[in-house]
Amino acid sequence: MICSGCAPIQPLEDQGRVRFKPKHDLISAVIHEKRLASESSREETAVYYGSQGELLDLVQSLDMLPAEVVKATTISITGLGRNNRNSPWISLSQMKARLDHFDVVEIIRQANFASHMQPIVDSSENIIGFEFLLRPAPGGIMFQPYHLFEVARETGIHSFLDRAARISAIETSADWLPRGIKRFINFLPSSMYDPECCLSHTFKTIERLHLDPEDFVFEVVETEQIDNMDHLLYIFKAYRDHGMKVALDDVGSGYSTMEVMSLLKPDYVKIDRSLIDHCDQDADKKDKILNILDRAAKFDGQVLAEGIERREEFEFCRNSGIHLAQGYLFGKPAEQPPCHMQIRAV
Repeated sequence: MICSGCAPIQPLEDQGRVRFKPKHDLISAVIHEKRLASESSREETAVYYGSQGELLDLVQSLDMLPAEVVKATTISITGLGRNNRNSPWISLSQMKARLDHFDVVEIIRQANFASHMQPIVDSSENIIGFEFLLRPAPGGIMFQPYHLFEVARETGIHSFLDRAARISAIETSADWLPRGIKRFINFLPSSMYDPECCLSHTFKTIERLHLDPEDFVFEVVETEQIDNMDHLLYIFKAYRDHGMKVALDDVGSGYSTMEVMSLLKPDYVKIDRSLIDHCDQDADKKDKILNILDRAAKFDGQVLAEGIERREEFEFCRNSGIHLAQGYLFGKPAEQPPCHMQIRAV
């Protein structure tokens, strides 16, 4: 089962039929002004378009209507010869964003990206796992990962992107990593309406590839404040019920506060790179890092220092009791593990 937010994105075809609801006189007036053939029922108005340019022009014109009309209007587009029942309804503003960012939406729709791996080491600098990070596919269109997720949010397809990125990471890990190596994979809590439903594809992929659930650690990454902590705890429970671990990313920065950490009690606590940067020279950063260590110890959370680029930073973290580390000092994100780790799964 896949919820509507994670469902495959329908391609935007060159010709088709657009439906608007609820029916509104201002929308009908714009359609009449554009001299487009239309039809209407009690609930909705429909119009045919002959090219993507014609569709974009129409949507842009409708976007100029009063804000309350735009906000209340939903739109559904069906390619010629297709069934209306397979065409989802989205907001008018989301459709305009999809047309404005058509190339980026196509990258997301086709999952034209790859998962790179950045090593995570223990206190002896042995690789114990990798974090998987979204990057452009080899030979594909270049993009900045943060821009991909910004467009996904604006267009209402961030649930689809979040799921596709998780699947990409799981499949890449199956190609390169042996059993026993941890795989840290990001997820957005806001993309999951029903954890069991939204994560079913993730769990089935791990099962299909005969991977060990205990090797997986799923990280909360969120640029917005987490308003529904009970929902996030429910997501954590879904992962843990399937034998997986959870991590809280960017602790000490933004919304990943120490209070949030103490409430969620993640298996792994990842200290934000802003606290790690030159921490060996900053008394305030040292105090904050030691405070995180003290709080994490109360629920047996393993602490990981992110963004380590200098040997001195690593030495301070290690001497303070942090046993896991990640950063350019140990390796940048890459398509493959280091040479001595290139062991393909059977």
